[in-house]
Amino acid sequence: MNLVLHVWRQASPTVKGGFVRYEAKDISDHASFLEMLDIVNEQLTENGEEPIAFEHDCREGICGSCGLVINGVPHGPQHGAATCQLHMRHYKDGDQIWIEPWRAKAFPVVKDLVVDRGALDRIIQVGGYISARTGAVPDANATLIRKEHAELAMDAASCIGCGACVAACPNASAMLFVAAKVSHLGLLPQGQPERRDRVLNLVAQMDSEGFGSCTNHAECEASCPKQISIDFIARLNRDLFVASLAQTPERMVAGAG
Repeated sequence: MNLVLHVWRQASPTVKGGFVRYEAKDISDHASFLEMLDIVNEQLTENGEEPIAFEHDCREGICGSCGLVINGVPHGPQHGAATCQLHMRHYKDGDQIWIEPWRAKAFPVVKDLVVDRGALDRIIQVGGYISARTGAVPDANATLIRKEHAELAMDAASCIGCGACVAACPNASAMLFVAAKVSHLGLLPQGQPERRDRVLNLVAQMDSEGFGSCTNHAECEASCPKQISIDFIARLNRDLFVASLAQTPERMVAGAG
């Protein structure tokens, strides 16, 4: 098939970007979307032009490094799949495709379709872990976990940190990402000692990074390649409320300052 691409090109964070028109010719409908971009880049390189910069790694929907807004939809038209899992059979000959990076203040453009998602890493660094000294690997049945809690924790842990929830949200909120990280550990016994500090620290870091507020549009859930439910946001809000009430006077004074 032959396609017309309108690709966002931006040489650096300080340079104004814009859409550039390209023709993608003789593309197999069996090719993935990223393979299609590879073919276009080969053509650009042969013509002495700068190839399109885009992120990728595993190309199996695992790592979360790929992420494009395709025709206005994060990750494209295939529900429950990352950009690397999208195949060209979802398009037809002659289609025009608009490709741009994630759009959010907290995700500044590095080059072309590549954005800096370090804000998500910094959120994890302030509390997306447990610090319990567990010693050697315990027996699998040593710590009893209710089945429903284990399943919910696994659902939350499936978040790959791609940032599609932020790109889809009209407020550029990272609430679904943070809720998944808070719920993953908060549902397990190992995560209980730091549960209150974790939710306070992650939400505070999210706010400091410049992400917007959640107003329940649910676009995050619709665009998530792992189909993580917004029910986790409700769980996050409950944990945040309880943790805020339990703050020590010293911490409340410090937070107010």
